[in-house]
Amino acid sequence: MAEQQSFEFTFPEPTLPQLWTPDDIFNACDFDTIRRFKEDHRVERKRVTVSQRDLVDYLSMWANTQPSGGIVFIGIGNDGEIIGCKASEESHRNDLRAVRRLCSDARVEFKDVAVTNSKDADDFVIVMRVYYREDKLVETDFGEAFVREGSEKRRLTEAEKREIRLQKGELDVESEAITALKFPQDFDSALMDEFRRQYVAKRRLERQYSVTDVLALCKLGKQRASGFEPNLACALLFANDPRAVVPGAFIRVIRYHGIEERFGQSQNVLSDEFFDGPLATQLVNAETYINSQVRSFIRLGVDGRFQNNPEYPKTVWLEAIVNAIMHRSYNLKNMNIFVKMFEDRMVIESPGAFMPPTTAATVYESHNPRNPNLMWAMFYFNRVQCAYEGTRRMREEMRHANLPDPIFDQMQIGTFKIIVTLKNNVEHRKFYIRSEAAHAINPEIYETLTESEKLIVNYLADQKKVTVKDAGLVIGRDWRGASAVLTSLESKGVVERTAGKYRSRHRYYYLKRPLKQ
Repeated sequence: MAEQQSFEFTFPEPTLPQLWTPDDIFNACDFDTIRRFKEDHRVERKRVTVSQRDLVDYLSMWANTQPSGGIVFIGIGNDGEIIGCKASEESHRNDLRAVRRLCSDARVEFKDVAVTNSKDADDFVIVMRVYYREDKLVETDFGEAFVREGSEKRRLTEAEKREIRLQKGELDVESEAITALKFPQDFDSALMDEFRRQYVAKRRLERQYSVTDVLALCKLGKQRASGFEPNLACALLFANDPRAVVPGAFIRVIRYHGIEERFGQSQNVLSDEFFDGPLATQLVNAETYINSQVRSFIRLGVDGRFQNNPEYPKTVWLEAIVNAIMHRSYNLKNMNIFVKMFEDRMVIESPGAFMPPTTAATVYESHNPRNPNLMWAMFYFNRVQCAYEGTRRMREEMRHANLPDPIFDQMQIGTFKIIVTLKNNVEHRKFYIRSEAAHAINPEIYETLTESEKLIVNYLADQKKVTVKDAGLVIGRDWRGASAVLTSLESKGVVERTAGKYRSRHRYYYLKRPLKQ
């Protein structure tokens, strides 16, 4: 039997500098590497004269910068000049290597790399590798914390530091006691009693529990000698006005004309509604309103009957809104949830970032709730299943409806927000008939409608009336062509026209039978 041979093999470093991670740079660091990399989102350059006090800020910065921290080349000028460290005092270099004593939570590693300095003499550069801390915010001993944005260092505000601590599980905002509301005077007693009944029934409890017993069992507050002390989650669920403690605890639903958001004189907002109150109440009210705004399209099935197709499955957009309520950051108190409805998509925006280790790429496999007590309380309101399958069910429902998968994204503009985008099939479905108008057309007539005629019928479902000029803009035809299409619809008994001169701009067409409400 032939002797099995083994070979040592190491993966080559990436050839493009843009693909190198901080680990790649540190592990393969030599003179060429130092000359090759300029300051960017992975690398910082410092002269050896940098003080320990200034250098500590970069420990905090890289330790807080996702996904991998970064590198500091000590002995390099901002312009890339190789100055080196040999000429500096050894005591000063030792102080720089001991910088961690001013930032004890940072994880840092050093090494010296031989170089030829700008005076063509042998020298060395100190390379400092700082690792990202997934588990906590890293502050300096001076109470400051920083992050890297592009090639710049930025100091975090107290609100931003608190948000990062919440994301990393260092704080529990939903369990914080509140003092701005009085219990039970400022709370909805009927809603709390309904919650108690649902909890007792679902848990199949035999003895009777009071409202405060149930709230305490659900970690929505604590029983004190002075009475029940509600926490933030309790206020969001049951307070008459949760915005007294979280001003941004509401849902804003905006419908736009077209496929983009416009501002100023070209503003294209069709409707703008606000929904606040206890979370369960605002969710029910928002659901009712959005359901009235989601369009349905009719097509004729093979059995000769009309089939109704909503532009988005209700279970999908409702799950996205429930997720926004459950998993948003309530630490970002002034930020609210947006639902934006465009011609080709629905966008749900919620404050805060993904809870680590969840990312946009792992959202279908991960379950890491930001507000678990709030989530479980909504379970007893029959608003969530807590089966850790919501996002996967969203994807399956969209595929079943022949629509693209939901798009999850995280954006940072000062603070983080999560964006969920649901795309419809507007280019395909615009040739279906809107459900509001379908009852005005019998199946035999429907089969004879051209694409241009369907477009005009759908326009009438929205606008109620149309002139020949406007019809031409809808179907992309001149006046004579649009007039011919409208005349055809009139002859088929689908539309009627008002009296007036043939080319009068005040003459318009409307559906012969009123719209179904």
